Amino acid sequence: MSTSSTPAPSAVWAERTGTRQYIGRNSAGAEVRIGMGPGEFSPGELMKIALATCNTLSADHRLAKALGEDFEATVGCSSVKNDAEERYESFQVEIVTDLSSLDADQRELLSQRVAAAVDRHCTVGHTIEHGAPYTTTIVDPDED
Repeated sequence: MSTSSTPAPSAVWAERTGTRQYIGRNSAGAEVRIGMGPGEFSPGELMKIALATCNTLSADHRLAKALGEDFEATVGCSSVKNDAEERYESFQVEIVTDLSSLDADQRELLSQRVAAAVDRHCTVGHTIEHGAPYTTTIVDPDED
């Protein structure tokens, strides 16, 4: 995507800044460094962050209702990689938060409600579960 074109509101793009280095951008002005070096996220790491935060964003209202609006949480995502096929075989998302104010029944209910919210609203998770075909094209911005 050329930087001179106006991206669609849901579009993301990355501009090359060096050998195997890019700056990812969105139409809201956010930026992320992508590559394989210090201070950069690899594409696989971005995929895992997307899955992890899709889970917590989908369930944030459920967590806040049970734990309070100002609850603290950290979410992580690990994976099993199939190196021979250059793909991930599975992902494991873990939400770490203080549950000490809840008894066993409340914890189980929260777990069920979080899972239901993620199942309803996590687009990234749905895409991984069901797969999504994609295409790649090379475009010359000077050609019509």
